Amino acid sequence: MTTPAITALSEALPWANISYVVETPYSELIEGNPHVDRTVVLSRPLGIKNFLKTVKTFRKERFDVAIDFHGGPTAALITLFSGAKLKIGYRIKYKRFVYDISLPRGLQSGHMHSVENHINLVRALGLEVPANPPLLLPESSDSERKKIDDFFSINGLEGSRVVVVHAGAGNRFREWGVDNWVKFLSLLLEKHDVNVVLIGTSQEEPAAGRILGEKPLSVFSLAGKLTLKEVKELIARSCLYVGPDSGPMHIAASTATPIVALFGPNLSSYNAPWQARSKIIEKEMDCRPCDQRSCSSGDFRCMQTITPEEVYTACTPFL
Repeated sequence: MTTPAITALSEALPWANISYVVETPYSELIEGNPHVDRTVVLSRPLGIKNFLKTVKTFRKERFDVAIDFHGGPTAALITLFSGAKLKIGYRIKYKRFVYDISLPRGLQSGHMHSVENHINLVRALGLEVPANPPLLLPESSDSERKKIDDFFSINGLEGSRVVVVHAGAGNRFREWGVDNWVKFLSLLLEKHDVNVVLIGTSQEEPAAGRILGEKPLSVFSLAGKLTLKEVKELIARSCLYVGPDSGPMHIAASTATPIVALFGPNLSSYNAPWQARSKIIEKEMDCRPCDQRSCSSGDFRCMQTITPEEVYTACTPFL
């Protein structure tokens, strides 16, 4: 979600040389971006030795500006010791001293989308951003396209309508649960001539396997088998993406594919699919948003009160 800010920075200062610092494996979503001159890829975890090496390299570069879009401990320390003449970041407790210019993350009252927050860090340079740019992820390579081509061909999906479903979430606070996904898919496949492809990380393969066990017909799984750019290529060829508030949802927002998104602990006003055709499902609750460290009700009701019927109904206009 920082890519619109990078686009805005590059268009406002077309002569500037922009380096983007990112951890592996997310570098593949930046490498090839036409507005980035160099991608600096950090290992994860970084470690003290690599941290010092990185800072030493940056100081030699004599950067004019360092913009910290992340605000985490490592990002703040890299910014602090970068040697940049001007440091810009968020006004976060115990870290605001790092920056020459610090902005609040969000509005004094209400919520601001994360993308707009990032663009405001660019505006802090005194630059004009006339319109908020879209998300921008690199084009797929020939090998990435071929991998999806082969998957469609082997499974007889060429010419069919495909719905991509992320049945995981990245953490238990945003999990909807296998039973809910199975009930939703039952409604979807009963009423529409579509094929479903499950995606997720290798840690989410067991959940995908359980769904396959319940719904073997017209359901395929690529959980744990795709890179992030291959996920984008798959979604771009699909008629609909369905999933919780997660990384793949934002990857989907960089394509023209419509999105049905389930929001639990996070608020859509801050984290919705940016400039995408989408339908958001979320429940108004006093405990939202939460820090996702503990559930005050103990039953994750922000997600569990979303019904399979609601999700199916949200899908129908797009199908």
